[in-house]
Amino acid sequence: MTTSHDAGVVIYAKALDRVSRFYEQVGGLRVTHAEDDHVVLESGAFQLVLVAVPERLAASIELTDPPRVREDTAIKLVLVVADLAAARDMAPALGGQLLPPAREWRFQGMRVCDGHDPEGNVLQFRERLR
Repeated sequence: MTTSHDAGVVIYAKALDRVSRFYEQVGGLRVTHAEDDHVVLESGAFQLVLVAVPERLAASIELTDPPRVREDTAIKLVLVVADLAAARDMAPALGGQLLPPAREWRFQGMRVCDGHDPEGNVLQFRERLR
């Protein structure tokens, strides 16, 4: 499989299907390839590859509900969505969350809000201002 993406990120996930659904539905990415051990999601020039955590490591990872938010990482994924309010409404049913509207801010012509995916990975959602 060839790729023409300029940027991308890889995230390891224990609950591959659940995390994939979150990024597809809340993040607006489309699944372009899926196998038992990975899922490729894309949008424009960006590619997100979700890789299943190897079984020998997965046994030591405890997923909680709600997820323990992993705020101590140096990297934060950014996704542009059509509507922050719609993403906020959709996220909990898919295991994630966006912070409340009071926590939004504006940056470079976008309305911005942080949140997390079903496994607690922190990410930022941005909506273009009209």
